Formats: sequence, C-alpha cells, structure tokens
Amino acid sequence: MIDLNALLAAAAVLVILALLFGTTAIKRRTRKALNSEYFGNRWKELQKLCGDKTTWPLAVIDADKLLDEALRKSRVKGKTMGERLVTAQHDLTNNDAVWFAHKLRNKLVHEQYSGLKENDVKNALIGFRQALKDLGALK
Repeated sequence: MIDLNALLAAAAVLVILALLFGTTAIKRRTRKALNSEYFGNRWKELQKLCGDKTTWPLAVIDADKLLDEALRKSRVKGKTMGERLVTAQHDLTNNDAVWFAHKLRNKLVHEQYSGLKENDVKNALIGFRQALKDLGALK
C-alpha cells in the first residue's frame, strides 16, 4: 500500500529542489550591469590615442584591457582574456571582429610587430567597441 503522505512529502521535496536549482542556474547566467558612464569616459580617453600613429598600438592595447575589464565585471568566467572571450562568444554580435582585435593586441604585446596599418587599428577598435556595447558597457 502506498502512503499518500510520504508521496506528497517526496513530491514537495522534489519541487523545492527544482526551484533551488533553477534559481541558482538563472543567477549564474545573469550578467552584472555595467557602469556605462565609466566605460564611456574610458573609451573617450582611449580615442584620443588614435590621433597619432605612434600611439595606435597603445589604443589597441588599452581597448583590449577595457574589454577585459568589462568581461570580468560582467562575471564572465575564464582565467584569461581568451577564455573569457570564448565564454562570452554567444553574447557578442561580431565575435570574429573581437578575436581579430585581440589577436592584433597579442601581436603588439608579444612580437616585434611593426606592420600596423590604419585600417587594422580601425577594425580592431570597431570590434572592441561593438563588444563593449554588446556587454552593456557602452551605449
């Protein structure tokens, strides 16, 4: 004979566990809102570096740092910028442009890269800016 009270208690426990699991999963996926004024001001400062060809590398490097800061503040998981980009790839509208920009930054930092072209800098900054918009860091 099945005890109706025991069955109801087991069902109640299952419902509670499902609710706890569901709210935990939703909480983990929720991105933290970013301060768009802070990131907007930082982006404006970074744009000043675009006026002189000698500071183009610094503009790309700083834009990469700014995107990484936005990813970290959004609680995107990953130990490195590359890992965070992989985690966030479904949130970014132009993932290829962001990867191009990040790889350009890596060339500038880790190699004796002297072939920097204006078009590459523009494309990198456009990719970084779009990613920052996608994350809600820029309006």
